[in-house]
Amino acid sequence: MLIAADKFKGSLTAVEVAEHVAAGLDRARPGTAVEALPVADGGDGTVAAAVAAGFTRHTREVTGPTGGRVTAAWALRDSTAVVELAEASGLQHLPDGVLAPLTATTRGCGELIAAALDAGARTLVLGVGGSATTDGGAGMLSALGARLLTADGTPVGPGGAALADLARADLSGLDPRLPGIDLVLAGDVDNPLTGPKGAAAVYGPQKGADEDDVRTLDAALTHYVRVLADSLGGRVAEAAEAPGAGAAGGVGFAALVGLGARFRPGIEVMLEVLGFAAALDRADLVITGEGSLDAQTLHGKAPAGVAAAARARGVDTVAVCGRLALGTDALRQAGIRRAYALLDIEPDPERCFSEAGPLLERLAERLAEDFLT
Repeated sequence: MLIAADKFKGSLTAVEVAEHVAAGLDRARPGTAVEALPVADGGDGTVAAAVAAGFTRHTREVTGPTGGRVTAAWALRDSTAVVELAEASGLQHLPDGVLAPLTATTRGCGELIAAALDAGARTLVLGVGGSATTDGGAGMLSALGARLLTADGTPVGPGGAALADLARADLSGLDPRLPGIDLVLAGDVDNPLTGPKGAAAVYGPQKGADEDDVRTLDAALTHYVRVLADSLGGRVAEAAEAPGAGAAGGVGFAALVGLGARFRPGIEVMLEVLGFAAALDRADLVITGEGSLDAQTLHGKAPAGVAAAARARGVDTVAVCGRLALGTDALRQAGIRRAYALLDIEPDPERCFSEAGPLLERLAERLAEDFLT
């Protein structure tokens, strides 16, 4: 049995999900061979999944989204680094949980990238989910040596709203090591940078932006593109419209324009990095899952990626989750034979969160009875 599940957000990490599923399987069918490969799709939990797969965990004190210092983790194996934007610039680092849609910065993400370069990384996977920011990646670029200046020659302030004051952009000072690495932008969104489907309009409200804030941020990001285009030419406008440019409040755009990144679906990248193909060769059945199996799952989330890869190799997949909002046909089309939800055995959502581990073990016992006969 290969357990390749993502986190149950708010209750269990991907590592804990695997541990509880394995415990339930062993209780129901002692001696069953079980292998755990916690997965992630580029969002929060990506570094933890890499560490569970054998990467070495490193930490660095960096600039948090509101300017304070935070301790952020990244992972390294050989010359491949995994950097998770949320570790430096994620919602979890907002003091007292107070959202800062106009001023949150990605500077710490750039500082993490620099730490990976210092350690000798030649391939860098940048996971871009879970950000608190909508600054177009300006903070990240600044940390790596870009000069983003106002009309009087001073650096622009932190956050997306301050980009309205941007008068000149000079990217010639970017870290000279960047052109020599393979930087992969791993995400699960295909939004452009600006407009009705852009970073501010679609994801700004999740980060605390009201309607006026969204208009402010979108106008500032549009201005940001124009100023960068004055320095770098027509490719800037193309990058702003590219799928994934709007990821993490525009970090996708900055990575494409300034860091030479290439965008790939996060779960595909992470399955490669984690060695999923080799583990799949040893598997008779794959168990995947996440907190909520719903319509979003079908659009690049970890369980859909795991199931697609397993189906391509002729291996069946079943899923565990907290909440199931997909019908049988949708599950089948995604390559999932059957799904087991905590809410099936415990109707109280609060208990599903607080007692997720023991409940998941009970689900795994049911799964074992159905598939390990």
